[in-house]
Amino acid sequence: MALLTRSSSASGDTNNLRKAQVVAGDLYAGEALDAVAPCYIKNDGLVYMSNGTAANAAAAMDGVTPQAYAIGEAVTLHNFGRYKYGTGLTPGATYYIGATKGRLDTAATTGDAVGVARAINATDIRFTRAT
Repeated sequence: MALLTRSSSASGDTNNLRKAQVVAGDLYAGEALDAVAPCYIKNDGLVYMSNGTAANAAAAMDGVTPQAYAIGEAVTLHNFGRYKYGTGLTPGATYYIGATKGRLDTAATTGDAVGVARAINATDIRFTRAT
């Protein structure tokens, strides 16, 4: 079990994101959101980074941030898509919502036993499902 290291230049693939499904609605950040972070919409209507510590609402993933957002800023979430994430990823490996908010892990967590992303190559991931 290890958290993936997200590159400081993590970002969505522009061509892919043009086609990706956008989570609709007036969404605003309930906290500062990292780029390429799995996020959920809390019952207060705000967006927060997902956290797989427990099998609860925070472990859900409603979408992924294509960029970083400040608290209170309007947010766009994408359901799926290809993202530049880091280096040293294992092609074909499944990644899970991490026990640290907004991060992905190499092993299942209490909140995510199935996984939400797969590595395409050593630097790119594809989010495969919302929870």
